[in-house]
Amino acid sequence: MNDSCPECVYVIFTAEIIPQTIEPLIQALSNLAQQEVPEVYLAFSTPGGNVAQGVALYNFLRGVPFKLIFHNIGNVDSIGNAIFLAADTRYACKHSTFMFHGVGFDRQAGRLEEKELREMLDGISADQLRIGDIITERTDITGEEVNELFRGAQTKTAQFACERGIIDDIREFGLPSGAPVISFVFQR
Repeated sequence: MNDSCPECVYVIFTAEIIPQTIEPLIQALSNLAQQEVPEVYLAFSTPGGNVAQGVALYNFLRGVPFKLIFHNIGNVDSIGNAIFLAADTRYACKHSTFMFHGVGFDRQAGRLEEKELREMLDGISADQLRIGDIITERTDITGEEVNELFRGAQTKTAQFACERGIIDDIREFGLPSGAPVISFVFQR
């Protein structure tokens, strides 16, 4: 049950948010903008990834000249939520989920002094604030609720997403026969 657009290009992205995955996506979407494609329908699923890359992708997507539709076809986790919210029109499959958690960091074992710990905590706080601001600006979720979601590391249903303004509707994804498709496949 899809609104089909004869001039719409479908993009399938199911990967982690890292430079090796988002740079080809940005390039492909830039090419579609250059071709003056009026609408892009992005089928999206991600386990999350790099916050800085995710925020950069969010900001890029907010500036594209075509109508952008996002459809959660599996899981939208972590920084993926901010990216997903870049579109003005958003859908999710009935059995898809949205997972929220606070920002963390991966670090090799070793000695840490106060200066490094403060720097890391400042970075985590700044990233969490950026993501929280995107969520509160683009949904019906309050700042306090965002903090609760982050603290609780909660996975939410498509129904919750619909009730809270993350998505516009719950609907199954359908790829129209003969539609132009760009699908990304990455080495794992």
